[in-house]
Amino acid sequence: MRPSIRDISNFGIHLAWLMLVLPGCVIPGDQVFDPISMDVLQVDATHPPAFHELIMPSHGFLISGFALLANGQGPHPTVVLLHGYPGNEKNLDLAQSMRRAGFNILFFHYRGAWGSQGEYSLTHLSEDVASVLRYARSNAETLRIDNARLSVMGHSMGGFAALRSASTDIDLICVAGLAAANLGEYASRDAQQKNGLRTYTDKQFMLHGFGGEQALAEIERHAEEFDVRSYGSGLEGKSVLLIAGSEDPSVPPAVQGRIVAAFEKIPGVNLSAIIIPGDHAFSGSRIRLQREVINWFGEHCR
Repeated sequence: MRPSIRDISNFGIHLAWLMLVLPGCVIPGDQVFDPISMDVLQVDATHPPAFHELIMPSHGFLISGFALLANGQGPHPTVVLLHGYPGNEKNLDLAQSMRRAGFNILFFHYRGAWGSQGEYSLTHLSEDVASVLRYARSNAETLRIDNARLSVMGHSMGGFAALRSASTDIDLICVAGLAAANLGEYASRDAQQKNGLRTYTDKQFMLHGFGGEQALAEIERHAEEFDVRSYGSGLEGKSVLLIAGSEDPSVPPAVQGRIVAAFEKIPGVNLSAIIIPGDHAFSGSRIRLQREVINWFGEHCR
């Protein structure tokens, strides 16, 4: 399917799907429940929305995270949410809105990031995603997870990790990349850009055991396998959402455009790609970002 790339400066959400799939979504007076601006209408006394701290194993280490469980017995469609590099913007406003829309959210910190055990590495990202997905599947009953409706979504470097992970996990149904980075392209950056990455990385004390030289060496060594444009064949049969910020200096829309050009050559990828106003963190368009994501997940990932 050819992707639709559009600017949504006048975008309005279509919430009709909520009326079909969320219990109690219509308020008296025929107003429509909006998970972005409203709390759940009726809390299930037996299975209320819940917050669970998680300690999960990954390759001999323990990584920290949490689960936001949706209202009701479920099992619920569940999204593993991946932060970027280093992960200062965690998109937890989006996580809470998605939980109100009926999705469980699993969030975690990679090995060596933000206090999780082990040392940080770019090659560890997708390994840790796979570990968290194994944990989710093996604890599905406790966490009210529908294993048949598991998805991943990531921001920036997390978008790279989400697309890479979805290309190798045949049972994931959806993947979303928000300002998704393409690590493979960094190998061809000029000396000034590489030095900028080196200097930036050396300041990230929350990434244990990791520095700028290691980052550049990993990118050079794994340039081919880190190129997101090569993941299309592994995404056949899945729904894919890509969102770029029109004023993003870190991952410009052109990066997404090159990924789209590669993915649209794979006929089995159900691809949606859009550009919305905003910088790398979508600072001026958080509500628009949430509406776009929730609408798309409601249509494709239930």
